[in-house]
Amino acid sequence: MKRLPFLVGLLLSAGLFSVCSAQNQLTSAETAEGWQLLFDGKTLDGWRASEAPATFSVKDGCIVVLGPRAHLFYEGAVGGHTFRNFELKLDVKTFPKGNSGVYFHTVFQQTGWPLKGYEVQVNNSHKDPKRTAGLYGIKDNFDAIAKDNEWFALRVKVEGKRVRTWVNDRLITDYTEEENPVREGSYKGRLIDSGTIALQGHDPESQIHYRNIRIRLLP
Repeated sequence: MKRLPFLVGLLLSAGLFSVCSAQNQLTSAETAEGWQLLFDGKTLDGWRASEAPATFSVKDGCIVVLGPRAHLFYEGAVGGHTFRNFELKLDVKTFPKGNSGVYFHTVFQQTGWPLKGYEVQVNNSHKDPKRTAGLYGIKDNFDAIAKDNEWFALRVKVEGKRVRTWVNDRLITDYTEEENPVREGSYKGRLIDSGTIALQGHDPESQIHYRNIRIRLLP
């Protein structure tokens, strides 16, 4: 009987390990549907960081974003890291005052905020009122639909000129880019085109975790 707590501990540890080890993997159904992983859960292989690379690290199967402004661009083999029509899924956890974003149709840029592509906002409590799953500066969302310290599923789907975003399967943004849209200043490059995916490190107080980053190419 004295060994029971020890055995229970072992079983709990084994269970926890199995849950963690299941992250950053595709199910057989996802593979059959054409999903591909962009993050291996162990390294930043296939990704390239701009101006402050130390903002990004890998811990416990997650990309941890914490540090000065920087952006992490996907430059791996999937799709030649150039995507036009696609569906992107990723799990996200924000922490208080966290601010980040997921760019698409962008291109590597050594410094500054990316000038090409759209940004899907990731922000549940930062002083910036523009909240998660809006298209930053184009079609913003001002409602907090996710919570800090909890994992949520973010999905982005781009088909032609139409962009949709979901949080935990709830549709948040449905935007179709108009013909000859007016874009000014730093927003001139926010246009439907093609390009890669990038994760944003916004400021030294913003901590965000990402995992299960996967993409499905569409016709």
